[in-house]
Amino acid sequence: MSSVVKYDLTEGPIPRHLVRMTIPMIWGIMALVSFQLVDAYYISRLGTLQLASISYTFPITYGIFSIFIGFGVAASSVISRMIGERRTEDMKRVASHSLLIVLIVSIVIGLVGLVLIDPVFKAIGAKPEELELIRSFMIPYLCATFFVSMPVVGNATLRASGDAFAPAMIMTVAAVINALVNPVLIFGLFGVPRMELMGAAIGTIFANIIAMIACLRLMYKRGVIDFRYIWNLSDFSDSTKRIVMIALPVGITGLLPAILGSVINHLLAQTGGGASAVAAYGAAGRMEAFLLIILMALSIGMGPIIGQNWGAQKIDRVRETVKYAISFSVIWSVTTALLISFFAHPIARTFSNDPDVRENLVLYLVIVPMSYFLGNISHGWGSTFNAIGKPQISAIMIFIKMILLSIPAVVIGHSIGGVTGIFIAISAVNFITGAVYHIWAWKGLGRRWIPAVVPLGDK
Repeated sequence: MSSVVKYDLTEGPIPRHLVRMTIPMIWGIMALVSFQLVDAYYISRLGTLQLASISYTFPITYGIFSIFIGFGVAASSVISRMIGERRTEDMKRVASHSLLIVLIVSIVIGLVGLVLIDPVFKAIGAKPEELELIRSFMIPYLCATFFVSMPVVGNATLRASGDAFAPAMIMTVAAVINALVNPVLIFGLFGVPRMELMGAAIGTIFANIIAMIACLRLMYKRGVIDFRYIWNLSDFSDSTKRIVMIALPVGITGLLPAILGSVINHLLAQTGGGASAVAAYGAAGRMEAFLLIILMALSIGMGPIIGQNWGAQKIDRVRETVKYAISFSVIWSVTTALLISFFAHPIARTFSNDPDVRENLVLYLVIVPMSYFLGNISHGWGSTFNAIGKPQISAIMIFIKMILLSIPAVVIGHSIGGVTGIFIAISAVNFITGAVYHIWAWKGLGRRWIPAVVPLGDK
C-alpha cells in the first residue's frame, strides 16, 4: 500500500492536507491555461486571419477537453475511494483500465471530429479562407487526441494517491516545452519549415506526449497501474461502468457554462450597450477566470481528501474537509469582491479605452462580485458530490442553476432592466442557489447519503 499511496489522507490534520493538495494545483491550472494563451499570442503575430481562425477552434478544443476533465474527475473519485477502502488491486485495475477507456474514447472523438470539421466550423461562421487554416490545426489535433487527454486522467490518478506536486510539475514542464517549441514550428525558426497553425497543433501535441510519458512512468513506478490489466480485460465492464457513471455527467455539465454564456452574450448584444456590453462581459469573464484559479485548485485538491475518507467511512473528516474548504471559499470570495468593487474604475481602465465598455464593466463589477461568496459555494459542493461518487447530484445542481434558473432570470432581467437587469439576475441566482444548496447539502452530508455507501469492491 505504501508504494501506491503517496500520502494517506485519512490521517493527519485536514488543513495541512488541503494546503499541500491545493498550492501545487494553482500553478498546475495556470500551466494548463497557458497552452491556449501561448498559442493565441504567437499566432496573433501571423495576422488577423490566422488569429480569427485559431479563435474558432478554442470552443471546440475546450469542449473536447471538458469531456476528458470528466474522465479525470471520475478516475480520481473512484480510485481515491478505493484507496480509502484499502482495495489496492481493485484500484490498480480501475486505474489501468481508465487509460484504455480514454484511448477508446479518444479514437472515437478523433474519427468523428475529422468527419465533422467542415460542417461544424461552417455552422459557427468560419469563412472558406479560415476553414483551410482551421483544418491545418484541427486535423493533427484530432489525430492525436489521446496524447492530449491522457495526461489529464493520469495526473488525476496521481492526485488520488495524495500527490499534488508531481502532476503540477508535469503540466508546468509541458507548458514550458509548449512555449519553447511552438514559435519554432509556427514561424519556421532554426531551419525548421514554417508550419503556422499546424505548427501550433504539433507543438501542443509534442508537449503533451512528454507529459504522458512522465505520467505513465510515475504511475507504473509507484504501482498505481499494472499493465497486466491492459491486456487482461476481465472486469473491464465493471471498471468502465464506474468511470463512465461519473465521467458522463461531469463532462456534460462542463459544457453548461458555455451555453449560459452564449445566451447572456446574445441578450447583451440586443441591449442599448450592444457590442460594448458584450465586450465588458467578456472582460469580466476573463478576470473572473483568473480570480477563480485558487478556488478551482481548492476544489480539485479537496477531491482526493474527501474520496479517501469517504471510502474509509471517516465521515467526520469529510465534513471537516468541506467545512474548511467552504470557509476559505467564502473568505476569498468576500475579500476579492470588496477589492473588485472598490477598484472597479481602475480595473475597467486596464481592460479598455472605450468609455461604453468601461461603464458596462464597472456596472458588472459593482453588482455581480457581491454574490461570489454564495455563488462559489455551489461549485464547492459540486466537487464534493463528484468525489463521493454521486455526480448525478452535482449535475442536477449545476443544471438547475445554469439552465433552469439562470437563463429565465437573465431573460427577465433583460426585459426589465437591460444590461443592469441581466447583471442583477446573475447575482440573484448566485445568492439563491448558493444559500439553498449549502443548507440542503450540509444537512444531508453524513446523514442522508451514508446508508447508500457500498464498498467499491463489492459488485
